[in-house]
Amino acid sequence: MPNRMSKVLFTNSYFYKMDAKQWKTGQPYPPYGTMYAAAYMRELGFSVSLFDANLIDSPNEIIPKLDAEAPEYFVIYEDGFNYLTKMCLTVMREAAFDLIKLGKERNCKVIVSSSDSTDHYEQYLEKGADFVLLGEAELTLAELLQSLEEGQTNFKSIKGIAYHDAESGNNIKNPKRPVLRELDALPNPAWDLVDVAPYEKIWKNTARFFSLNIATTRGCPYKCNWCAKPIYGNRYNTRSPKRVVDEIEMLINEKGSNYFWVCDDIFGLKPKWVQEFRDIVKERKLDFKYKIQSRADLLLKEDNIQALAESGLDEVWIGAESGSQRILDLMDKGTTVEQIYTATRLLKKHDVKVAFFLQFGFMDESKEEIMQTIDMVNELVPDNIGISVSYPLPGTKFYEMVKEQMVGKHNWTDSDDLAMMYKGSFSSEYYKRLHRYVHKSYRKHQGFQSMKRLLKNPVKANKKLLRSALATLYYVPAEVIDERRLRRMS
Repeated sequence: MPNRMSKVLFTNSYFYKMDAKQWKTGQPYPPYGTMYAAAYMRELGFSVSLFDANLIDSPNEIIPKLDAEAPEYFVIYEDGFNYLTKMCLTVMREAAFDLIKLGKERNCKVIVSSSDSTDHYEQYLEKGADFVLLGEAELTLAELLQSLEEGQTNFKSIKGIAYHDAESGNNIKNPKRPVLRELDALPNPAWDLVDVAPYEKIWKNTARFFSLNIATTRGCPYKCNWCAKPIYGNRYNTRSPKRVVDEIEMLINEKGSNYFWVCDDIFGLKPKWVQEFRDIVKERKLDFKYKIQSRADLLLKEDNIQALAESGLDEVWIGAESGSQRILDLMDKGTTVEQIYTATRLLKKHDVKVAFFLQFGFMDESKEEIMQTIDMVNELVPDNIGISVSYPLPGTKFYEMVKEQMVGKHNWTDSDDLAMMYKGSFSSEYYKRLHRYVHKSYRKHQGFQSMKRLLKNPVKANKKLLRSALATLYYVPAEVIDERRLRRMS
């Protein structure tokens, strides 16, 4: 416990307005990981405040808060549950550097925690950060702050930090800290420190409903060789279903949200967790919807899909990635194309929306394998798709496989960049055109499906079905044009 109420000001360095694609989508979420760390430091006795940077225009907007609070410690703690932060966009890195500068100008001890700073800690130390927290950081931050409060100047024993040692003139990187196994030992995120009203306004303007984010797990044990896990690693740890439902119930009653994005890398991996979660939800008679990320093989275990549907699952994003089994095997994905087909059809049978994450450009992917992915999408017609090209992230096997080919650009500017950063089978321009073509082909098939539903049961006609059906008038010729352009480019 600190001897006095030392002030700790938390902020994050993800700015939705600096990512044009995400800002246009209009579905922002509060910085959940930042709120977690703030809650834990407050529980330990520190005087904690939080400046939410998600929706602001510039890092300079924090200046009045910094001046008014005059904190001893300025902690730039990125939301590790937001998968967008893993991409380490250059614009967000520069924003973090600006925040470091602002903190140092006010004589704060500046501490940084993020995926990017974990991978590139030396750059952050060079910009003036006093400490970089490596990996999962709540326990590390607690130990560091308590050491600083006691006036210690030797930090060699604190696992999970990097810092500049003035005596030797070297940057020091201490050994990793083991991940936290008992997640229920942490308090719930400090929702009281974030104003959700601006989020609600944006959501209702774009999606006509309001969603908040929660997390039930940390880490992922699967070995997809392109997936970076700089914060929570390959260990998989989970909160108890009761604690999760407690938080959901609080958010329904106090924040007015009845829809939740469960921002786990993998939801419901622990055997019987989903079933216990469903039973508690039904026992409390809670009425809400939620969406998750999962894997086709995991969904097919036990009665997972039925239990998920009964607990309020509205949509599941499956890491389908490719319709080519060879590509999935090259990725070390551990799933089969057949499982994708089976899980998708079973989810639809239970009235659960299905969305696919798709990835093009992996290694030596051929035109035929690209078409296998397109055929899979057009045959299964998921409710949504998200398309990317393979992105080499530091610390992954994939990065090591292609890093010699990476010259110049190592990060995207924003999440819609889609630039190839290594030598793929085709050019960046080809994959950008492919992105547009796949969306148009998919929307065309979705429109045909909507037409069939309308013809089969016109009584159930609604605006969404009608819009989808009518949109084929645009997507049919647009698909043909893009297909011709792709042929010329290849």
